[in-house]
Amino acid sequence: MTTPRARTLRRSRVLSLAAPQEGVAHRRQLYQAGLTRSEVRAELAAGRWVRLGQQSIQVGPAGTHSKLWQAVFEVGTAAAVDGVSALIAVGLSGFSEDVVHVSVPKSARYRRTKGVRIHETRRRQPNDLAAVGLPRVLPHIAAIRAALWARSDRQAVTILAMVVQQRIVTAEDLWLAAHTVKRHVRRSLIRRTIGDLADGAQSLGELDFAAMCRKWGYPPPDRQTVRVMPNGRAYLDAEWDEYDAVVEIDGAQHFGPDAAYADLFRQNEVTLGDSRVLRVPVIAFRIGPDPFMAQAGRLLRRGGWEGLHSRAP
Repeated sequence: MTTPRARTLRRSRVLSLAAPQEGVAHRRQLYQAGLTRSEVRAELAAGRWVRLGQQSIQVGPAGTHSKLWQAVFEVGTAAAVDGVSALIAVGLSGFSEDVVHVSVPKSARYRRTKGVRIHETRRRQPNDLAAVGLPRVLPHIAAIRAALWARSDRQAVTILAMVVQQRIVTAEDLWLAAHTVKRHVRRSLIRRTIGDLADGAQSLGELDFAAMCRKWGYPPPDRQTVRVMPNGRAYLDAEWDEYDAVVEIDGAQHFGPDAAYADLFRQNEVTLGDSRVLRVPVIAFRIGPDPFMAQAGRLLRRGGWEGLHSRAP
């Protein structure tokens, strides 16, 4: 018979083992810690532990990412959290998935499990994984995989924009990771999107906007017009002086607090100068620009443009 003191020490030892794993333990870890199968069954029968799957048991307080640990334990030793799930593990917010994405090397042995999407990939290399903690793919590589595995082009672009805007990865790191993709239907889309997100790529958004104006039948805007502000000169991305209309193209660099403050100050000054300002995120040209282009048409009409041969509503 196990004494009460021995049981207390055993539970303490198991809790310490599972604490870095958000309270989840692999059965093999429990046996290696000295527990017998009958002792594990006793804890489960008493309701102190909860069986999560064939291999994983919740032995301590559940954490935010307990399901990620459960997923890798259930799939097998070759498994690593990947794609958008790996991004959520390092802090991506505002995005949710009803499955956990896990990758395994091509031809590796693994177990299928409910709620886990397993991706066999030849792209995964040993140095793609985080050195400690949850077995997961590094963020810049996981972001590219998330874009490749996304349900739609729109979702792929959104993920790439979010990880840069939330400063989980830089556009430069994404660019390096994207070059490992040799063949995929989204390869060109991903590279164009990363170019949009990189600092200095705002001019690409301006060119896209000018092209869309032609497509919609709008008059061509003047680009990089100069306005004198109280704190110096400012350059406006697109302006129709005749219609008191201005469009600013916002790249990823505009989402930081300092840039946002400067943008608001400049927008207020332009508005006080009697021009209306419309802001368009550069990423819209990858996700879907039509709603913003329709707004641009309404902006021009308010300034007196008749728009007889345009698509503007």
